[in-house]
Amino acid sequence: MAAKSDGTAVSLQNDIPPTCLPGLEKRSPQCRPVGKEYSLLDCCWTLCSFLVFFSDGASDLWLAADYYLRRDWWFAPTLVFIIIPSVVVQVLSFRWFAYDYSDANGSGTAAAAMVAATNAESHFSTKDSDQRGAGRSAAVTGTRSSAESCCRACMWLFQSIVHVLQLAQVWRYVHALYLGVQSRWHGEHEHKHFYWRTMFEYADISRLRLLETFLKSAPQLILQLSIIVHTGQVLPLQGLSASTSLLSLGWMMASYQKVLRDSRDDKLPMSYKAVVVHMLWHLFTVGARAMAFALFVSISQPYFGIFIVAHWCAMTFWIIQGETDFCMSKWEEIIYNMMVGIVYIFCWFSVREGPTRCRLLLYSLIILGENVALTAVWYVCRQPSTSDFYAVVVVCVVACSYALGTFFMFVYYCLLHPDGPVSGAYIGCCDVQVGAVSDPCVSSPTSAPPPLDAVSSPPRTLQRTKGGESVPGGDVGDVFKMRTLKASRTAAPRITPRTEGPVIRIDLPRKQYPAWDAHFIDRRLRKTILVLEAAAPVTPRIQYRRLGTPKEVMEYETTV
Repeated sequence: MAAKSDGTAVSLQNDIPPTCLPGLEKRSPQCRPVGKEYSLLDCCWTLCSFLVFFSDGASDLWLAADYYLRRDWWFAPTLVFIIIPSVVVQVLSFRWFAYDYSDANGSGTAAAAMVAATNAESHFSTKDSDQRGAGRSAAVTGTRSSAESCCRACMWLFQSIVHVLQLAQVWRYVHALYLGVQSRWHGEHEHKHFYWRTMFEYADISRLRLLETFLKSAPQLILQLSIIVHTGQVLPLQGLSASTSLLSLGWMMASYQKVLRDSRDDKLPMSYKAVVVHMLWHLFTVGARAMAFALFVSISQPYFGIFIVAHWCAMTFWIIQGETDFCMSKWEEIIYNMMVGIVYIFCWFSVREGPTRCRLLLYSLIILGENVALTAVWYVCRQPSTSDFYAVVVVCVVACSYALGTFFMFVYYCLLHPDGPVSGAYIGCCDVQVGAVSDPCVSSPTSAPPPLDAVSSPPRTLQRTKGGESVPGGDVGDVFKMRTLKASRTAAPRITPRTEGPVIRIDLPRKQYPAWDAHFIDRRLRKTILVLEAAAPVTPRIQYRRLGTPKEVMEYETTV
């Protein structure tokens, strides 16, 4: 979605829309369609994601039961890699539900939002990002009826049972499907409200699934492959479990990337063709990586543990020195970097803004060298019972899998990347950089040059909001506030800026791709947005703090 001006601190150049050359409308946020919809393909993708999740968990449980019936001691580690990640995910999911459904927080936010929606001059303020839990409004308009209290109690009981039974993600998938279907059936205003909720639900699912896949599916894949290599035979359930774990890893990486781009109004969405190629890329590279791990584990478990810890420490240090800005506090950022370090054991995961080609190339060379070294050590030190023909076949499988993954990676970046191919240069100012915030449209010869306050890449380190910090264009200590804008100046016929309705002003810099926007992470912002969406006659707009100018001059209209 193109940025909109608040009509107070921007030149007339913002009223002159750029003219996009043919083919560039797919690359520039300023040229994309105004609305987003939940399509039938989105519904099918969600159903397939649920089936992949279910098949992964069911095959692992089936295999663990088979080991138990065979009185095989592999039953224990297989079950451990099922239970512990599932419990961690359930606890995190229930914590999110408890915050979203809490009575006091919801009432205070709803009351403040309702007042702000009906009064153009009113403000809804909170503490800074480090003190979100404090300062909630104590005013509650009216008392709930007994029926409402009973419904809330039933919801708490239902969610508790769901999470105890380890079915939180099943419920979230079903709920996301329901919200998506509702967004298609309802009218314009209801459609936008349900689309908001759908994107928030997808954000939660993707983050939970990403955590689970690298805590459960990845170790499970290495475990089963190492058992196969050690025993020299493949049981049907072992092959099924390893296959579903590998599919879950590749699918989740592609799904996370797609949901991440779909949730951003300043990023172009991924096509499903690109999603499939992205999935194949990680499917083959992770498969080669897991096979190399399994080969090395079969000859030396202690040295494999040392290697994994050393690789994780090196990758975590690399991520930390890159100065990511995903979380709102220093310690949360360190924990996030440590979790991404686990992902980096298996595959590439972009964690900060800017061109990724050099970092991706360096990472790929490191992984290639490690895979070659691990496989070579196994080939030299393998058991005497392993024939040369079998060893050569295994080495060729690892090499071919990694080569196929690299091939699909080049296909994605050279042909199917949403921002266009990385190797080509576009006309004039439309050079593409992978992960850039926006690619400006080419202006027509008669139009004015692009405004100086256009969206640009952030500095290397985004500033976090601290208590008492002087905020340009806003009151000190306000994380966000709402106001109704005055009528804007007359715009050109091609783009008519919408200036009516409430605006949510967030006193935080916009979290840049590949991280989420602040309102997808901060659940208090999410609750307020949903209340506003249900109460306001028009869709509220979101405005983040500008980084490069002393005044806030840009507003981002939501497309949901």
